[in-house]
Amino acid sequence: MDLDTARGRISEVDRRLVELLNERARLSLNVGAAKRRTLQEQGDDGVPEVYVPGQEKRVFEKVRGLNQGPLSGESVCAIYREIMSASISLQSEVSVGYLGPPGTFSHQAAMQRFGDSLAYVPYAKIEDVIAAAAKEEVTYGLVPIENSTFGAVMQTLDAFVGQPSVKIRAEVYLPVTQSLLSRYQLSAIRKVYSHPQAFGQSRPWLDQHLPHAARVEVSSTAKAAELAAAENYTAAISSEVCAALYHLDVVAKDITTATDNTTRFFVLGQSSDAPTGDDKTLLMFTVDHREPGAL
Repeated sequence: MDLDTARGRISEVDRRLVELLNERARLSLNVGAAKRRTLQEQGDDGVPEVYVPGQEKRVFEKVRGLNQGPLSGESVCAIYREIMSASISLQSEVSVGYLGPPGTFSHQAAMQRFGDSLAYVPYAKIEDVIAAAAKEEVTYGLVPIENSTFGAVMQTLDAFVGQPSVKIRAEVYLPVTQSLLSRYQLSAIRKVYSHPQAFGQSRPWLDQHLPHAARVEVSSTAKAAELAAAENYTAAISSEVCAALYHLDVVAKDITTATDNTTRFFVLGQSSDAPTGDDKTLLMFTVDHREPGAL
């Protein structure tokens, strides 16, 4: 097949794809309307859930099974993630709260789960995200719950105690890699900003390459990148996503010691889905520490 013929065939496929995508979007709107009618028949004036993790999982499994290449299963699912994100945004105004500023691993995990078509709202603290989900200031919240290297995120667990109405709707696993970002060469860096966990994960590299640079802890790796972009002779330990976002250079890649560093996140909302047969349950309880042997 010559070049002009191939390009002509691609144009025709694009035309059909656009038609099919819009047909799917219209069907998605019909699904939303059917959900609202069902709620009204039950005497419920609430807004139907537009994000249903169990259904999402079934869609991904189905398209993986239908895929015969040359696209990988991961690529097909990534395309469908954006298709479903656009469909959700058509059905309802959906917002997702996360630990900001933009570019944090929480932001990346939220984007991985919900796609590019929804509204994302950054919050300064984890407890603020959970409170916003409880008060329905946002449709969903996303918070870190544990890291494979450093264990449980205690701020999240503590915040759950005061917000019993919040429900866990899904979980997200995000591989975490840290890089050194700066506007300066390594030899000129006098101060490094980052989150305490990122410092812990990259301490051996810093001890070897920047032993005399001051280390300043901040609320997130994205905040570190924001500060490094504004101050002279500074750097940040952050993700490469933040390098593009804050116009920084990647001075050194993947400076952490852990080869398999993954953070687990929870998606929070005001309701839970029906059991699927492949679910997880989280139990939280407190004991009276004044009593000997309570644990």
